[in-house]
Amino acid sequence: MAFLKSPEEITRIKAGGKILAEIMRELKEHARVGVTTADLNKRAEDLIAKVGGEPSFKGYGDETPFPAALCTSVNEQLVHAIPSDYALKSGDLLSIDIGMCYPGKTGLFTDMAITMPIGRVSAEARRLMKVTQRALAIWIKQVKPGADLNQIAKRVQEYVEKENFSVVRDLVGHGVGHAVHEEPAIANYYVEGASFILKEGMVLAFEPMVSAGDWRIKTEDDGWAVVMLDGSLCAHYEHTVIVTEHGCEIATA
Repeated sequence: MAFLKSPEEITRIKAGGKILAEIMRELKEHARVGVTTADLNKRAEDLIAKVGGEPSFKGYGDETPFPAALCTSVNEQLVHAIPSDYALKSGDLLSIDIGMCYPGKTGLFTDMAITMPIGRVSAEARRLMKVTQRALAIWIKQVKPGADLNQIAKRVQEYVEKENFSVVRDLVGHGVGHAVHEEPAIANYYVEGASFILKEGMVLAFEPMVSAGDWRIKTEDDGWAVVMLDGSLCAHYEHTVIVTEHGCEIATA
């Protein structure tokens, strides 16, 4: 069951989400040809520290904790790629995923992601980003108390597949707030027989992940980076969303 957040907690989540969105804007402006993904991560860590937050991804995991504040995934890398000395090139698709606990270690969590072009990208890459953004917009438009997550997921899947792209099956969205990941798991595709009814006060991270090729994925040898099995381009967008009395509000807008 998703944790319901109190009005006071929702106020704090909104505050953290607004700050996280401002940090993302700065990262987006800094991401350009020649900049390394490690440069982006250093900037993110500095910005999070400056506002009094804690990066929620850094140190996440038990066996091999994630070592950075950002996931910086390029081209066929879908999610969870570790920042490195890779210098961004014109034509790359860069996905930036960032989470923050605010304030400090005793605060509440928000999470967001974007995919952006570096320099000039192909028409197919631009269309992939546009479709994935619209898939996220479908989620947000349909969210309200009483709505069924599985029925919204069906609309998302139908839209993406109508555009001749694939919805990733093995990774999903999630609840967020008290922890980095909470229940429910939010698939971006229809699951036969599943149902989860939304209630006011739920806080959810919707994150459609879309491939220009097949939906199957694999994890690279570092144990973190998830890539498309067929090497196809992919895109990922995410917002932290609060279910309100009559609809929803985007905390990370």
